[in-house]
Amino acid sequence: MKLVHNITITVFVKPEEDKEEIKKRLIELIPFDLAEQKIKIEEQTAQGFNERKIKIYTVHLKKTTHTKQFLKNFLNLLNEEQKKLLIAQKESRLDEECNFFIRIEKEALAEKQKIQLTEGGNCYHIRLSVAAFPKTRENALKIVDNLFS
Repeated sequence: MKLVHNITITVFVKPEEDKEEIKKRLIELIPFDLAEQKIKIEEQTAQGFNERKIKIYTVHLKKTTHTKQFLKNFLNLLNEEQKKLLIAQKESRLDEECNFFIRIEKEALAEKQKIQLTEGGNCYHIRLSVAAFPKTRENALKIVDNLFS
């Protein structure tokens, strides 16, 4: 059963942060070789507060094999408490387009190589496009329950 249509992972890098380290951790979240699978890390530059240049790295996983591999790996990185938290917060994490959002703290991943969920903005943003059919919030919430339980 297909759980998600696609997955997008995005991270913003401030000028004072180590962009190579953050990019390395982004790559490590994905359990297969991006270059081998012909998936590019998109790089953009945006202007932040006080004219600061912010780097934005984005990876789009569109193929079912890629999304399944990512989810399997990601679920193994989460502990039971984190999975329960995602289920408990499912209503607020799911938007009207059936996208489910997860944020992973950047610092915890960089320093401890550990997944730590966060509500803050200094994070890796993961967007799961939930494969609900028919595409209703109720069906998407059921899939989220199945995914994290």
